[in-house]
Amino acid sequence: MLLPGTPSDEVAPVLAEGRGDITTLFVSMATRHPDGSDAEYLRWHTLDHRPEQHRLSAVRASMRIVSTPECRSARAAGSGRYDAIDHVMTYFFTDVGGMEPFLALSKALGDAGRKLPLLPPVERGVYAVNDKTAAARVKVGADVVPWWPSQGIYLLLENRAVPADGLAAVDGVAAVWTATSLPVEPRLASAPAGQALTYCFLDDDPVTVAERLVPHLRDRWQEHGVEPLLAAPFYPVVPHQWDRHVP
Repeated sequence: MLLPGTPSDEVAPVLAEGRGDITTLFVSMATRHPDGSDAEYLRWHTLDHRPEQHRLSAVRASMRIVSTPECRSARAAGSGRYDAIDHVMTYFFTDVGGMEPFLALSKALGDAGRKLPLLPPVERGVYAVNDKTAAARVKVGADVVPWWPSQGIYLLLENRAVPADGLAAVDGVAAVWTATSLPVEPRLASAPAGQALTYCFLDDDPVTVAERLVPHLRDRWQEHGVEPLLAAPFYPVVPHQWDRHVP
């Protein structure tokens, strides 16, 4: 069903009231739980750890996504160690300065006995947000997409940034955000500087949209000569249905 009215990104008075203040992403990519306790981990993280991060003024939004066996089968690329990624956690920050309080809070929670052993990490990165686009049919502006209830995410991790032209026109892709990894201290992150991350926010089933994206991605990689490190659909965690989407 089509939503009424003119899309926000086409209405100057709406945009004049605010364009959002998210500039930075902290992205943690991990493998499945070594003992198969993914659901238990998601329960702890969603009910305990993740809400606490929102006491920080720099944290504006957060999102956790999971790769299921069906998602894994629908991947268009998975290079080397990145193929092991089944969990991705993203925090949306107002600025990179928010990383210090973020680390301090993590230590305080740990000292209070409030942390479980982390999922085996693959890579963590601090990314600068570049471009944001929303499909006109969703009506909400690209700036507010992190709060929009997507059906899932198609995640692109590439060795360098290239234009996201055309991705938001694919059926089922509601919006696209792009970001590039920043050079930071090793204690903050391990992603090499200049690496590119693209979030396709979906309004259709992630596995179904993954099939539609394949020809577009092949053309993209050939045209720009970019190396895909990961191109994969993910489902969002469903609160209180911890085993609904697990690796």
